[in-house]
Amino acid sequence: MTMLDARCWLAPVLLWAGATQALDYPESPRGKVVDDYHGSAVADPYRWLEDPDAPATRDWIAAQNALTESVLSSLPARDRYRQRLQALWNYPKTGAPQRRGDRYFYQHNDGLQNQPVLMVREGLAGEPRALLDPNALAADGTTALTVVEPSPDGRLLAYGLAEAGSDWNRFRIRDVKTGRDLPEVLEFIKFSGVSWTHDGRGFFYSRFPGRDGVFDELANQQVYYHRVGTPQAQDRLIYSRPDQPRWNFDAQVTSSGRYLTIAIYQGATENNALYIMDLQDPRRPRLDANPRALISHFRANFEPLGNRGSSLLIRTTDQAPRGRIIAMDLARPQPAYWRELVPQGEDTLELARYVGGRLVLVAMHDAVHRLSVHGPDGVWLRDLALPGLGSVSALSGQPDATELFFEFESYLQPESVYRADVRSGAMAEFARPAIAFDATRFVTEQVFFRSKDGTRVPMFITHARDRVAAQPQPTYLYGYGGFNISLTPSFSVARAAWLEAGGILAVANLRGGGEYGEAWHEAGTRDRKQNVFDDFIAAAEYLIDQGWTRPSQLAIAGGSNGGLLVGAVLNQRPELFAAALPAVGVMDMLRFHKFTIGWAWVGDYGSADNAEDFPYLRAYSPLHNLKSGAAYPAVLITTGDHDDRVVPGHSFKYAAALQHAQGGSAPTLIRIETRGGHGRGTPTSKRIAAAADQLAFIEAYTRGVVRPAPGRTNWSRLIVHSALRTRNFTAAQK
Repeated sequence: MTMLDARCWLAPVLLWAGATQALDYPESPRGKVVDDYHGSAVADPYRWLEDPDAPATRDWIAAQNALTESVLSSLPARDRYRQRLQALWNYPKTGAPQRRGDRYFYQHNDGLQNQPVLMVREGLAGEPRALLDPNALAADGTTALTVVEPSPDGRLLAYGLAEAGSDWNRFRIRDVKTGRDLPEVLEFIKFSGVSWTHDGRGFFYSRFPGRDGVFDELANQQVYYHRVGTPQAQDRLIYSRPDQPRWNFDAQVTSSGRYLTIAIYQGATENNALYIMDLQDPRRPRLDANPRALISHFRANFEPLGNRGSSLLIRTTDQAPRGRIIAMDLARPQPAYWRELVPQGEDTLELARYVGGRLVLVAMHDAVHRLSVHGPDGVWLRDLALPGLGSVSALSGQPDATELFFEFESYLQPESVYRADVRSGAMAEFARPAIAFDATRFVTEQVFFRSKDGTRVPMFITHARDRVAAQPQPTYLYGYGGFNISLTPSFSVARAAWLEAGGILAVANLRGGGEYGEAWHEAGTRDRKQNVFDDFIAAAEYLIDQGWTRPSQLAIAGGSNGGLLVGAVLNQRPELFAAALPAVGVMDMLRFHKFTIGWAWVGDYGSADNAEDFPYLRAYSPLHNLKSGAAYPAVLITTGDHDDRVVPGHSFKYAAALQHAQGGSAPTLIRIETRGGHGRGTPTSKRIAAAADQLAFIEAYTRGVVRPAPGRTNWSRLIVHSALRTRNFTAAQK
């Protein structure tokens, strides 16, 4: 234990005193809204909180934030965590470069900048210069750079900006040499990238017909081509499907510049149809051809990697739920003519790129990444050695150059950038950050536990090397379990601070994710969603049974779909946890599909509009399964007041309902970030403040220093407890 740790724990600790009065929650009037779901009446008393801009809601937000701040500001660990997070966060962060022409583009944050700055170098050894600094665009740091796509020759940059955490983007074009923007501004853009034609004169992107209310349903996305130097009104419509208003499009020019592929998605599922358009001459692409279907069904994922002549290289889950690589002859795209290059293996194929005439593959083995290089015919050539149990991301390279960049991170190593030669296999560090965190004091191990139905589930546990075996410690358990998203090892400054303070970090790889391919994902969807909750509960029970922690020391956390996870398991097993951090969660499972992009999640969740889906959604929906008078753990809910992905009404309604139901002495608080969204692009200053609040909150309820009296508690009365108990606790942690 460091001197910093010792000072933290030897300081006097403020304790909540048992008192007779209840915490004064802001008034949350219960309305009389009742909905009929296939003959079942379901009350929705907090429907009014779905409108974040209504005067009553704004007053409620202000009152809730005031109460939450009064409680958080009295937590003894808050200032300590803020100071430590400020110091830990202050290290340089460099992203993997993209090479275009002779220029290298990458993002860099010198430490505490609210947003990373886009840098450019003339050649790899060139002097870096700032090309675009989003920190200069908003005083509060809430304007974020979302899309970065240089033209093939590196002369121009197409980029996207989002404000206040919104998913809505504006695209602009910057002259790389002068640093000046061209006059056109592209709007009405959400969930779209940029793909340049190889002549550098324009690019494909997707947009919506307009922008209505913040939380209105999204419909009728269309693919357009923008010619540089012209107004958006003159953009050419390439593809639309008014008969399919909920289709979304991802348009990409192939590596040769000859073809445009359009991947079509129905919601958040990765299964897609695939269309192609022949641009004919990359130097003078034609835009008047009609895209034709290569894959017209939505039964599997088809991700184009590039083309070799008239053969399209594709990563697919068709007939391979863990993934494989095929070559499709564009003259004969039928499955009978597909040529398998890399067959499905025991591991899950998660990422693939076509670089330097080679296939670079990232596969998952028990939620840990492996990196390998294969020839254009799929034959294995070599593995690229990784530093340990971790994750690979941001693969960057060109089909005609052997240079590969990628990022690697683990629970104990921040994102480091590596440069490799795909032909020789030579590899070296390009950027490894120096951080004031002694990772050698900790170790990550992987364990496996059995869920309720006997399924074997992996979990990572990171802890101090000198931990005393079977000595229970405060533990932070994180999960997600949905949308085919895999929780491979990743670094977090906030988690590093938790480890330094004597805590344990556990991350469970629940069903619903993609760790073991599509079958693992499907096992946690729709009427099988309870498997995800059972897995998470089993993870908690494993940690307790194996002596890692106790229920009084266990905090759980998750965001978005993970917020739903936390809400559901709190309802089902409230006695199992001391504290919970549900962030931007999907809490109303009967109405989620009625806002913004919520309809896209029906593939994973189902819909209450469907009589077959309603019963299981009603059975676990966090909002609808709170029990009045039950004793729930301490809960700190977090959301952004204008999150336009998981709308804040979910968290607002859940907070009001939980405050109404809570029969125990633990607090139910909600922290609402103003000018905040779903999380992407959140300024560093806000991230530090939020993390300090969350860590201080769970520390108060997992360190054995909070002893609320039976019944409800008056949180305004505090007493100073002697340092004796804290010294004893510190000794136990050693």
